[in-house]
Amino acid sequence: MHTLTEEINHLKKERRAIILAHNYEPPEIQDIADITGDSLGLSVDAARLDQPVIVFCGVRFMAESAAILAPGKTVLLPRLECGCGLADMATAHALRSMRRERPEAVVVTYVNSSAEVKAESDICCTSGNAVNVVRSIPEKREIIFVPDRNLGAYVQAQTGRRLILWNGACPVHDAIRAADIIKAREKHPEALVMVHPECRPEVTQLADGVCSTGGMSDFVRQSHAQEFIVATEEGMLYPLRKAHPERIFHPVSQDSPQRMICPDMKMITLKDLRDALKKMEPVITVNPEIADRARSALERMLAVPRN
Repeated sequence: MHTLTEEINHLKKERRAIILAHNYEPPEIQDIADITGDSLGLSVDAARLDQPVIVFCGVRFMAESAAILAPGKTVLLPRLECGCGLADMATAHALRSMRRERPEAVVVTYVNSSAEVKAESDICCTSGNAVNVVRSIPEKREIIFVPDRNLGAYVQAQTGRRLILWNGACPVHDAIRAADIIKAREKHPEALVMVHPECRPEVTQLADGVCSTGGMSDFVRQSHAQEFIVATEEGMLYPLRKAHPERIFHPVSQDSPQRMICPDMKMITLKDLRDALKKMEPVITVNPEIADRARSALERMLAVPRN
């Protein structure tokens, strides 16, 4: 009898598919993926891939972005119900209303948003390039930043630009408090603290490094430290430990680790992945008119130089 892994690899070859997985996905999903990474890296990969089928192991907005950037390809999301609490905090209708009030403003929208919201935006960003995206906008232009107020606050601090912040936040990152960082430092005084820029300002201010998930691995690689406190979704511990087995990584909330789990990022199983390849569904599609406008905002993001 074939194992699920063997079935997936056979079906992947048969379908000429490639599997993308976000850093927060379960270890067994990351291990079978062809490419793992953060949303910026996966967005770039989706745009350049040759394979006709992309299986996206992440949440819906990520699969939508892949479908938008890779028109003509089949994009599968093994579980349609994989959503994002942050993305749900912004709607196209509400954004259109804000734009009417500030018609001269540039709308910068985090990729953690629906295709409809991206379509109402001027340029997208990720946690890894949000600072560079805002710096690319002329100083005299007013900027509306959607939908994460914490990421927006971090960008404000880094650029000195005043942003109009949408009132949204990632439920996992917003739950981290300064007290969690202080307590973790007391437990591990030799460790450097890495936090995601979706965290609250009082948390990012205590960090040694503020990094996207992809940036965290770079931060470790460039550091001489042996221990790190990781303030992001717990799934990130797996790729860090895999890439840097000689280092020690501590979750920021050891007393209540469940706080650092995004349930949507843990939904997809190997069986779901196998079934998606077998049935070639669920397929993610985006209305062509919305896709065209959202693609423009994403392509402007991809044109901004990376550090």
